[in-house]
Amino acid sequence: MPAMKKINTRFGEVEYDPDNTVSFPEGLLGFESLRNFIIMPNVKKGPLFWIQSVEDPEVAFVITDPTNFFPDFMVKPEKTDRQKLGIKEDGLCFVLSVVTVSPEKQVTLNMKAPILFSPETNKAIQVILENLPYSTREPLPT
Repeated sequence: MPAMKKINTRFGEVEYDPDNTVSFPEGLLGFESLRNFIIMPNVKKGPLFWIQSVEDPEVAFVITDPTNFFPDFMVKPEKTDRQKLGIKEDGLCFVLSVVTVSPEKQVTLNMKAPILFSPETNKAIQVILENLPYSTREPLPT
């Protein structure tokens, strides 16, 4: 059994299994040096959850499945994306979006640069979508 590790975060002291970290081989946009994250236990029921950087305890992001709010949103990983994730063409891949809450409490999703996550390999990459009518701060539909 692997040794558990601990980090101090905005959520308090968190214990995690290093074998269960989600690896971002290229980091996230603006956070390229941060490569390993843990998925925080979801305390509240709902579609939002946190990922916490292992390298920098100050960095955590709220993530969601954008299809909870935009049912038609679909991203099919390209060949290079699948290679980076270490999955075959039919490999399972989830599409996730970073959630932002403005000072005015408006919730938006980054639909222009979603995260592709492979549960098989525990790898994730952020991709930039060029030709879709979504933005980096897409308001939730009303």
